[in-house]
Amino acid sequence: MRKGILLAAIIGLVATCGVGLKAHAADTDTDTVKVGMTAPNFTLPSQEDRPISLSEFKGKWVVLYFYPKDQTTGCTIEAHNFQRDQPKYDKLHAVVLGVSLDTVASHKAWCAIDTFSFKMLADPDHKVVDAYGVPVMTHGDMHFAKRQTFLISPKGKVVKFWPDVKVDHHSEEVLAAIEEAKK
Repeated sequence: MRKGILLAAIIGLVATCGVGLKAHAADTDTDTVKVGMTAPNFTLPSQEDRPISLSEFKGKWVVLYFYPKDQTTGCTIEAHNFQRDQPKYDKLHAVVLGVSLDTVASHKAWCAIDTFSFKMLADPDHKVVDAYGVPVMTHGDMHFAKRQTFLISPKGKVVKFWPDVKVDHHSEEVLAAIEEAKK
């Protein structure tokens, strides 16, 4: 319990102040996924420890959001907002996929507590984080993906990118972007 509180305090401090935080992204800018590009396919395990591939969602909008850490304040707000808006995503034929460097066990525990129905994908080896060029922040021995979101069209193209997400109204921004892109 103390370790969890300490971790939450450190993440809060880092998110607020950026103290002691180092970030690195892919080695070159050419490794960063950009709007207009085909989204790189991937397969990662979900909170059910079932492999989920991007290719499963051809024909649907995909909200691929990267977040720092399970069960932390900002990440919980963001995930709850996506969950709250799940019926709106369903109406737009969109799926939400959350990705962090946490493990399947961590995702499973968090989803059991907070009852998230969308897929939380475990990427502890940075495969998808690196493929999309998402910066990884380090604080001591801990590693966190930067909070970023990619909107992928039903044809598999990246149509919108949020490099600096603010959690409070992000779900609404994503829904508006899907509506706009459908025009």
